[in-house]
Amino acid sequence: MIKISVAFKHCTSLLMLFLMFDTLPVFFKIIKSFVSVCYRCTSLVVRLLTNRFIWEYDPTLESTYRHQASIDDEMVSMEILDTAGQEDLLQKEGHIRWGDGFVLVYDITDRSSFEDVAPLRSLLEEVRKPRHVPLVLVGNKADLEHARQVATEEGERLAADMACAFYECSACSGTAGTAGAAGTVAEAFHELCREVRRRRAVQGKSRRRSSTTHVKQAINKMLTKISS
Repeated sequence: MIKISVAFKHCTSLLMLFLMFDTLPVFFKIIKSFVSVCYRCTSLVVRLLTNRFIWEYDPTLESTYRHQASIDDEMVSMEILDTAGQEDLLQKEGHIRWGDGFVLVYDITDRSSFEDVAPLRSLLEEVRKPRHVPLVLVGNKADLEHARQVATEEGERLAADMACAFYECSACSGTAGTAGAAGTVAEAFHELCREVRRRRAVQGKSRRRSSTTHVKQAINKMLTKISS
């Protein structure tokens, strides 16, 4: 069972996505919780799942969303749980241990949200060490170019430092069937899936090599005892 936990970091919000590959169709479970209210992060999720933009929502209500999509010719069922409570460090660490990959989202019009990405990434590495953590970095609110505080190049450099893919998108713009925000958000999720699959493939080969080595060692020991 593979669980991909995609963390959306937008201001102080955190979104988790879990993907399990052992059954068909593939099942995504997205769990999102806020340290403080950030309505555009919720809008980003709704844009991803329904291709709609919501202007208002009640942050005190818990909501669940379901969606199906085709990722690399494979049908995927998604479920998103939007929790309204605050998340403490232990809860964050629990979510991090649960997942295998993360999407970190910041607001291009809020430099502090961009600066929050590095500490969150450090927490991911601390909790998950020594394993590599698959990441995707997303800059949200790309439609508000006039209010931009974080240059695209800064996001690209940070993604390069984290060795992950980078996307800029907007929850507000984009319509169904066009190469707008919804497509860009989907691309970020799809790329994370590919990265986790690549990582799992590498780990699988490593485990197989390790198992083969152990078998060879055991056989050699048996042969040595027999010959002696």
